[in-house]
Amino acid sequence: MARVYNFSAGPAVLPEEVLKKAASELVEYGTSGMSVMEMSHRSAEYMDLFYKAQDDLRKLMNIPNNYKILFLQGGASLQFSMVPLNLAVKTKKMDYVNTGVWSKKAIAEGKKFGTVNVVATSEDTTFNKIPKLDPARFTKDADYFYLVSNNTIYGTRFVDFPDTGSVPLIADMSSDILSRPVDVSKFGIIFAGAQKNIGPAGITVVIIREDLIGLVDDSIPTMLNYKTHVEGESMFNTPPTYSAYIAGLVFQKLINDGGLNAMQEYNQKKAKILYDYLDESKLFQATVEQEYRSLMNVPFVTGDEDMNARFIKEATTSGFVNLKGHRSVGGMRASIYNAMPLEGVAKLVEFMKGFEKNNA
Repeated sequence: MARVYNFSAGPAVLPEEVLKKAASELVEYGTSGMSVMEMSHRSAEYMDLFYKAQDDLRKLMNIPNNYKILFLQGGASLQFSMVPLNLAVKTKKMDYVNTGVWSKKAIAEGKKFGTVNVVATSEDTTFNKIPKLDPARFTKDADYFYLVSNNTIYGTRFVDFPDTGSVPLIADMSSDILSRPVDVSKFGIIFAGAQKNIGPAGITVVIIREDLIGLVDDSIPTMLNYKTHVEGESMFNTPPTYSAYIAGLVFQKLINDGGLNAMQEYNQKKAKILYDYLDESKLFQATVEQEYRSLMNVPFVTGDEDMNARFIKEATTSGFVNLKGHRSVGGMRASIYNAMPLEGVAKLVEFMKGFEKNNA
């Protein structure tokens, strides 16, 4: 059976080149006589590929030397708790921007550790935009300022990031990390679950500025202390070994393909193909205000639930899978992460045009 075009929001499509490389090394990595999945994480051979992956990520994102890179477990969701547990220690005041499900979950966790100020929200418009930020609403002595850079479910993104002054800016970049260049020095912490643009589920990347490590005493759980993982070089316990290996292959491919500037240009081309069609279609409509449209996740609707269901069924039969929208919003959603080829987006639009013609 031929590979389908997988528009899943995550776990998501991986570069075919990476999958083939991993397949060729599945049973025996190099001359080790074993699979990466069987290696001791303390072996010299494994540690070489583990630290090379971190070095390649530093190169790819131009991460300054005063930031540590951690490969952890627990997904981005664990970071909802780890961030306030480690950082809400001085004033116990925290600023959050509410742009959807994942920020709401993070806000709920933050409230367990102090006072949360929601500086802006777009909930009143079903999160179809990024709300305007008024610096007058920022808490001047907050322990941190938190946002989600790209909202997977609703298809919105921060085009620019707020200036929070001396307050550390924390960003959940799970669904758009590596899709464009970002100035890491503007952030205190960037974290991301892997299963969108990095690799398979199981590994979480945390990029943390050194001055934010060790702010809390050792009374917190050992595994939830960033200091533990920095001192253990991400190997305090057994890391997600195979996920880190695949992530390393993805990082190397991105470097070979021209880095994040080239990736951004490619992603813009893909998104334009789909958004241009949605804007001219009489059947399908994009749901997000144009200024805030994600390059990674594109939700759209027909306005008729039966028509939506028919489209999803016919698309699946034709090899365009996982187009059903999130259960909380319905409709359709095409996730077009880094590894989705331009050809896949173009063929989806071609299919959509045919569907529209047949259902006019």
